[in-house]
Amino acid sequence: MSRKEIINEVEELMTSYCKDCFLHKHHKDERGRRYAHRFCITECTVGEKIKSIGSKLS
Repeated sequence: MSRKEIINEVEELMTSYCKDCFLHKHHKDERGRRYAHRFCITECTVGEKIKSIGSKLS
């Protein structure tokens, strides 16, 4: 898989799932931007999928 295809796949996931995410908005309002970002990367299933796809770039 080429670098461009990987980036497009991640972009597609973020557009379809993360754009208007209720959990991100809720955590951002309640606990702050850093907590919301950390939640998305470590606990959200979509964030874990994006992280695994992104690791192919290295």
